[in-house]
This record gives sequence, C-alpha cells and structure tokens, in this order.
Amino acid sequence: MTTSGNAEYRGLVTVSIMLATIMQALDTTIANVALPHMQGSMSATDDQISWVLTSYIVAAAIMTPMTGFLSARIGRKRLFLLSVVGFTISSVLCGLAGSLNEIVLFRLLQGVFGAGLVPLSQAVLLDTYPREQHGSAMAMWGVGVMVGPILGPTLGGYLTESFNWRWVFFINIPFGILSLLGIMTFVKETEREHKRFDLFGFALLSIAIGALQLLLDRGQSQDWFSSTEIVIETLVAAVAFYMFVVHMVTDDAPFIEVGLFRDRNMVVGLIFIFVVGIILLATLALLPPFLQNLLGYPVVTTGLALAPRGIGSMTAMLVVGRLINRVDTRLLILGGLLLMALSLWQMAQFNTNVDTLTIAMTGIVQGLGLGFIFVPLSTLTFATLNPRFRTEGTAMYSLMRNIGSSIGISIMVTLVARNTQINHATLSEYLTPFRNAFQHARWPTGLSPDTVSGLAYLNHMVTDQAATIAYLNDFRLMTWISLAAIPLLLLLQTPGRKAAPTEENLELALE
Repeated sequence: MTTSGNAEYRGLVTVSIMLATIMQALDTTIANVALPHMQGSMSATDDQISWVLTSYIVAAAIMTPMTGFLSARIGRKRLFLLSVVGFTISSVLCGLAGSLNEIVLFRLLQGVFGAGLVPLSQAVLLDTYPREQHGSAMAMWGVGVMVGPILGPTLGGYLTESFNWRWVFFINIPFGILSLLGIMTFVKETEREHKRFDLFGFALLSIAIGALQLLLDRGQSQDWFSSTEIVIETLVAAVAFYMFVVHMVTDDAPFIEVGLFRDRNMVVGLIFIFVVGIILLATLALLPPFLQNLLGYPVVTTGLALAPRGIGSMTAMLVVGRLINRVDTRLLILGGLLLMALSLWQMAQFNTNVDTLTIAMTGIVQGLGLGFIFVPLSTLTFATLNPRFRTEGTAMYSLMRNIGSSIGISIMVTLVARNTQINHATLSEYLTPFRNAFQHARWPTGLSPDTVSGLAYLNHMVTDQAATIAYLNDFRLMTWISLAAIPLLLLLQTPGRKAAPTEENLELALE
C-alpha cells in the first residue's frame, strides 16, 4: 500500500529523499578529513577537537530511536521537513563557527536533526513502492547510504585543500534546499497517532546509548578501563540498558514496542546490519591513516584511491536491483559476504610497497561485496514486518548500523595502536648489538646505528613495519568476522518461504 506518494511521482519522491540521505551520509565521514585544519584554526588540542566528532555521533545515536515516535505524533512529512531544514541550518552554522565551543554545539544540533534522515528516507521508499519493487527501491536508497561515507573523505579532502575546512559544511546547502523543495511538493503526509510518550523509557535508552558512544569514542584516548571515566560510562550504559529492556517488556506502552522484535527477519536483520556496520566504517577508518602515514599519500590522492570502493558499491546495487526478484535473496547476501572476506584477505597481504592499482582493485571487490549485502539485507529485514512498525524499524536498523560502526572503529583503532607497540618491541629484539647478524651487518650511509640520526631512522623503519603488521592483523580479523556472519543466513526467511501465519502477518497480508 502506497502512502507517501502517487505512482507517477515515485521518481521525484526518490530523488528528493535521496538528496537528504546523501547529505546526511556524507557528513558521517566528510568532516574527519578537515579535523586537523579545524584544530589549527581554533588552536585546539587533540582531545578537544575530537568533540567535533563525538558531539555529532552521540546526538545522532540518542535521537535516532525517537524517529518512530515523532513520525507518528507529528506526521512523517512534517518530521522530514523539520529534519532537513534543521540539518541544513546547523551545517551553515558549523561553517560559520568562530570558536571550538560553537562548532561543538552546532555539530550536536546537526546530529539531533540528522538522526532521522536515513530511517525516514528508507520508510518513505518502502511505502512509496509496492512490495515487488522493494528490492529496486532499497538499491536506490543503498546507493546514498553506502556511497556517502565512502566518497566523504574524497570530497572532504578536495574541499579542504582547494578552499578551506568550512566548505565541508557549506556543501550541504544545495542538497538541503533541493531536498526540501522536493519533499514539500511530492511526498505525502501520513496519518498522525496520539501515542503516549514514554519519557522514562526514552531517558533510559538515551543514557545507555550516550554512555556507550562516549566510552567507544573516548576509550582509546583515555586508555580504556584504566580510566575511571570509561569504567563509569560502561557501568552506566549496562545498567541503563538493562533497566530499559525490563521496562520495555513490562510497560503497557513502551518507547519501543515489543511487537517490533517478534518479527524474526527484523531481529536477524538488526544483528546482521550490526556486523556489516563493524566492517563498513572500520575499513574506512583504517585505510586513510595507512595510506597517508605509511605510504606517504597526500589527502586528495588518498581520497582518489578509496573512490573505487564507491564505484563497486553502486555497480553491485544496480545489478542487485534487477536480480533480487529472480534469485534467492540469501544467496546474494552470501555472495556479498564472500566478496567482502576476499577483499579483506587481499588487504591483509598489503605491504609498504603496495601499488595504487592493487588498492583500487581490492576497493572495487569490497564495494561489490557491500552492495550485494546491503540491498538484499534491507529488503529481507522488512519483508515480513507489519507496516505500522516500519518507521520505528528503520530507526532501529540505522541505530544498529551506527552502533556497529562505532564499536568496529573503536576496536580496530585500539588494536592498531596496541599491536604497533607490541610489534615494535618484538622487532626491536632483532636489532641489538648482541646479535651476530647485527654486529656484522654493512649499514648504508645514514643508517648506521653508531650515529644518532642512524638510530632514529632505524627506529622509524621498525615503527612503520610494526604498524603495517598491526593494520594487516586488523584486516585479517575483519575477514573472519565476515565469514562468521554466514550462519545468520539460515535464520532469514524469504517472502516465499514464510512460517505459519501469525496475527501480525495476517494483518500485513490484508493491507
């Protein structure tokens, strides 16, 4: 049943909401490249400038679950318009910010207004297209969600180098204006429901998510559980989440309805997208420092080397959009997981002499894998879900992807830092005057351990090799994570192989 747009306007509805999706998705990574320039402009320390990212992540994570309630209370179209206007204005304010406090505040507002853009766009597309075209619709939606973060570093690097860091925020203005006009004209409003707002449930979930995001974002800089701050945030997150779950299953009208989790595909899909989130942004977080710090790539070249990943994703999504109604959807996801594992295994064979073509080819393979996973998974997750849970379900889907990304980045970055130290200590054991090979070695000019400069250069080489091994170990770990997700496919149901009809599935069939 179509609720968000007439059939003749489907293309225009799609373009309008895709502009909003791309705008928000770009912002997840585009600002990362500009952080060093912001830091110099505002004379901030590393810890202070990190709040530019932390404030956005925490605000978006807390507000994402609110999307379902606000959509029901004020209407999906009104919420969409409010989100686009607020996100665009806060982007302009970020670009005009003159102090660290201002940009952190405006980034927080960006997160508040941007939290609903991705789940709202997904819900609108699912309602705009008939069920048999959901695969194609999710392919179009996936292009924005997946390609935005991938192209973010490339575009951010170009804007920062060619103009200045403020343009990574000003670039949102044309996207916001065009999206606003399209949504106002072509998207239809949904019926409003006067749901009771579960303030206690929302507060518990917000505290849990906020504490989790803070500990993930600040864990590495605070040396994890040796820090009192991280221990407190962990305890707060665990207690608040436990209380939220108990409240959700016992309250008559909880903040998130329990019925959402009675759909098997929905639950499995949430677990699956969590795993995909770990791999999606963790790889993007590792590759830029690997290319810049170890291979000496400039910012713009790094962005260009990562761009083929986006090309692979777009190509796969266009192909999947045509195959999804002809092939078992789970086989497409299986193919995507195997491609992902292959690309990560290839990355685990990198060294400091790897050429740009090899990097680009592995990026294309990984992009193809992500495309073959993302679209079928989005389609299957909502295939059997009651339409009244759609907006709430898309919000949870986005939240799990974001939490997975945060956990993946935190774990992988921490492992790189710690394994670099361990590897450095291990490799240094072979460079001592007590080893025969070291004593009789013929050192090139400038590399002799008998000089201070020679020792410094030797230490630099050892550090580079230690860091390279640490990065490769991370890629190898993500390979096994990709393969470990394969058994989840057995739990997913295709629309043609449903279990015995439940009351919710009968309602879905009638609609």
